[in-house]
Amino acid sequence: METFNPISASAVHVLARLAARKAVQEELRAQGVRPTLVKPAEISAMAHNYLANHPELYRAALERAQRLAREDELRKAQRRKRRSVA
Repeated sequence: METFNPISASAVHVLARLAARKAVQEELRAQGVRPTLVKPAEISAMAHNYLANHPELYRAALERAQRLAREDELRKAQRRKRRSVA
């Protein structure tokens, strides 16, 4: 029987924001602008707008969070298995 593992909304939101920020930085690089020369506040504002225009990033973030949770559960199970053998 598989246990229910909730994924927090804040975790999904953080992952979506990170994806939006990365996309904005890639767009800046494509325009020939070094992201390190742009103020972080400006990148955050652009990422906020990007996220508002690309809601599919939330779906991708949810899938990523679920995958990370599954991988974490597998690691924990392997650790428990190793401890019980030792």
